[in-house]
Amino acid sequence: MSEAIRPATRNDAAAICEIYNHYVLNTVISFETEAVSVDEMRARIDDTLQQFPWLVYEVDGRILGYAYASKWKVRKAYQHSVEGSVYLSQDSGGRGVGTRLYQALIGELAQLSVHAVLGGIVLPNPGSVALHEKLGFVKVAHLPQIGRKFEQWLDVGYWQLILDEKN
Repeated sequence: MSEAIRPATRNDAAAICEIYNHYVLNTVISFETEAVSVDEMRARIDDTLQQFPWLVYEVDGRILGYAYASKWKVRKAYQHSVEGSVYLSQDSGGRGVGTRLYQALIGELAQLSVHAVLGGIVLPNPGSVALHEKLGFVKVAHLPQIGRKFEQWLDVGYWQLILDEKN
């Protein structure tokens, strides 16, 4: 079995869409409500890679998950803060794929001028909370009823990891 964590490429867009669109169409985990096209995903990958890492976890040529960072907010003073995201294929949970992906992403972000990584989690989501806390993230915010999808109000919590306490 061949497995690797590697940078995403435009050619990964279809596999990434397959993973992500399940969450978009069937869960409240993503606040998007319409499937993302392969062309749109290619554009997102291109845009992200201009500033931050986008990694995929691949086993025998199949992408089982991905992780990337994006700007937390656009104002200049936020430039050292990012939001991290991890998504796994439906058959990849509980195998450590999310942990390895997030650790790799954090390692790459630590090499950049990133100081804080935030993870937004639609609540309840005990698996995502456990992943973030396992990696040292601390809950810093809870926003009640901040989103609405599938005819229900949804809470979002934010967990934060400080990468370099000296800066």
